[in-house]
Amino acid sequence: MLYELMSGHSHWAGIKHRKGINDAKRAKIFTKHAKLITIMARDGGGNPDTNFQLRLEIERARFENMPKENIDRAIKKGTGEIKEGNEIVEIVYEGMGPGGVQMLIKTATDNRNRTVSEIKSIFTKAGGKLGEMGSIMWNFKKVGNINVPVPEGSDPYALEEKAIDAGAEDTIYSDSMLTIYTLPENLKAVQENLEKAGMKIEDASFVYVPLQKASLSEDDRLDYEKLLETLDDQDDVQEIFDNL
Repeated sequence: MLYELMSGHSHWAGIKHRKGINDAKRAKIFTKHAKLITIMARDGGGNPDTNFQLRLEIERARFENMPKENIDRAIKKGTGEIKEGNEIVEIVYEGMGPGGVQMLIKTATDNRNRTVSEIKSIFTKAGGKLGEMGSIMWNFKKVGNINVPVPEGSDPYALEEKAIDAGAEDTIYSDSMLTIYTLPENLKAVQENLEKAGMKIEDASFVYVPLQKASLSEDDRLDYEKLLETLDDQDDVQEIFDNL
């Protein structure tokens, strides 16, 4: 069971909500989704019916109300039908933030040197440090993550049983949301089983959860929140995971 591992969380979900406040920030969200869609289409083909990771990213983009033409353009860029700009690659950076919090920063970039330089500068100014490959990743486990809204009046425990029957490794219910965890290789099957069972899925993705957790003092937490905001404003950053 994965229960002990699940106190870690992605800050992307909360930050993306705040970023939807104005059009300029919404455009930045669309750009971030477009990069990932391009990568998924390039690596696995442009058909979401046969490319599960592309389908996941399209669903996340649609949840953010990304226009269909933006999605189609990103797919065509990935398949080579549209040729423009440098190749976009996905890189996960590892760093130590205020108070020693361990962080994974998932990026999509067309310029590795620019991205690593900017992220390193952000960490340094925040009193943190960008680490070498493997320096932080050892403390994280990659899992499948599915979020299912629980309607008012519904029995969350009955939904949890459905999720386990569908192949979930573990579930957590909080704030009217059922979070379902799977082994990475089972995410597609579990999502399809849940959909067949009539469960409405809000989001499905791969996430990193910590094996060992940490806590921060109040002062360090304030500094950490500032670091998160600055990282999120960096155009290439896609998601941020920590061991809090």
